[in-house]
Amino acid sequence: MNPGDSPLSAGPGGETPRASARTVVAVDGLVKTFDNGRVTALDRVTFTVPEGQLTVIIGLSGSGKSTLLRHLNGMHQPTSGRVEVLGQTVTELSGKRLRALRRDIGFVFQSFNIVGRVSCLENVLSGALGRLKGPRYGVLSYPKSLRREALDQLERVGLDDRAFQRTDTLSGGQQQRVAIARTLMQKPRVVLADEPVASLDPEISGQVMDVLFRSCVEDNITVLCSLHQVDLALGWANRLIGLRDGALVLDTPVDTGLDEAKVMEVYQRLDPTGQKVHEYRDSVAAPT
Repeated sequence: MNPGDSPLSAGPGGETPRASARTVVAVDGLVKTFDNGRVTALDRVTFTVPEGQLTVIIGLSGSGKSTLLRHLNGMHQPTSGRVEVLGQTVTELSGKRLRALRRDIGFVFQSFNIVGRVSCLENVLSGALGRLKGPRYGVLSYPKSLRREALDQLERVGLDDRAFQRTDTLSGGQQQRVAIARTLMQKPRVVLADEPVASLDPEISGQVMDVLFRSCVEDNITVLCSLHQVDLALGWANRLIGLRDGALVLDTPVDTGLDEAKVMEVYQRLDPTGQKVHEYRDSVAAPT
């Protein structure tokens, strides 16, 4: 059985996303090269993701995680291979059709990408711009129903009491939760999260992952999230995909029988003699 078709595991709170046989993301033989073919970022990557699953992509820096996510919403074009999201071939879309697909694909960035000088509420409301006609200036330019909806999204991420506070006065973890609330305001069917907790401490990282997990449970959103932290991946993911040097080297559901040593092999490289180099372990153990 393909891991993407396996029953989904329950999260830390015991909830289980609704399993679905419907494929939402399909990547087939994806190759991406840069520098006139001299650098291979993705090497014949193939996998599928069903609806309502939280899939975590792990790997060393430079393994191709961010490049992969950017192919799923058309930010990158493949050198070869096929990428389908929500039943549409991404590479065949442009203009209005690509913008329409992107309204169904939310993106959470490591750097938050929020407007610091405006309130949390206005940042969240901006996630609904794809559903409106014309520009909006200020909270009161949005319909009352959307203002209520934005407050509900802030409540989901535990920040409804900061609705009218300037976003740049918040901590990094709070700003990331505002960014997620803005993404959920978009009403996406797929959320791509690129290292969303890279700059956050472990406790705040868990809170952010909890929000992403609950979006799967409560809204049946499909989430693909790239992470460095193996402990977070094992604690929150339904499924792990591992990339090493652009190639897919791990694709497995997360359950009680998962061998952590197998997961850690994703972080090993081969030196010129063919010997394994334990880069992840050595980097953690190295003196500071």
